[in-house]
Amino acid sequence: MSPQETAPQHPTDRPRVAIVTGGSRGIGHEAVKRLAADGYAVVIGYAGHREPAEAAAKDITAAGGRAVAVQADVADERQVATLFDTAESEYGGVDVVVHAAGRMYLAPIAELDLAELDTLHRTNIRGTFVVAQQAARRIRGGGALITFSTSIVGLALPAYGAYSASKGAVEALTMILARELRGRDVTVNTVAPGPTATDLFLDGKDEETIARMAAQPPLERLGTPPTSPRSWPSSPPRPATGSTASASAPTAASSDRHRTTFPFSRP
Repeated sequence: MSPQETAPQHPTDRPRVAIVTGGSRGIGHEAVKRLAADGYAVVIGYAGHREPAEAAAKDITAAGGRAVAVQADVADERQVATLFDTAESEYGGVDVVVHAAGRMYLAPIAELDLAELDTLHRTNIRGTFVVAQQAARRIRGGGALITFSTSIVGLALPAYGAYSASKGAVEALTMILARELRGRDVTVNTVAPGPTATDLFLDGKDEETIARMAAQPPLERLGTPPTSPRSWPSSPPRPATGSTASASAPTAASSDRHRTTFPFSRP
């Protein structure tokens, strides 16, 4: 049978369930808190930061919510399958997958250590593919998969070659999966944030730097592109979103490529 014929459906009498990879820190952690506040049961996926992941789950359950932390290397298909198995056994299914796990390594292309390239692409490309594969098989009707690209794909800053290449692959994969799941009532989107004020990004920065960054519009941090759509080049830059779990601003190319939203709550 085709995926459209076998897709699990969302029972109206059960709570909505979300899996968040990279949920122990950064944007993933903020997504965990937002989803829990919206009433979702949350499975917090983490690779190596057990303590913050388990602390987040404990805080959610103490506040009356439902959450569990599960260790999983996103590039390991067996561990990711276990992550989804946990969501189904603990809470009855999967409705939303936020794939926030990722790795960054910066170096000029001429100086890049290829071992670092392999490690980065294993997490960012293979990891996204593995999570997307499980999501495509298991998300119930009415659900959503959200992956993460970056504004750097459009801004093309020096030293970001390997990272940007991996995120360009994420964008391509997301667009194709959205088309493959047509008819399933499953939303597949990617988000392309710039510098985002989370604990992970701000770690080690002094108060003056934080205050200066907070006072600037997101695009001014990296250089503001033209504001008129008619003046954008054929490959327009992706604006940075200045928020985390509530990001809703479309990219410059959203009208003909994909939307950048977090469809956690459907009308």
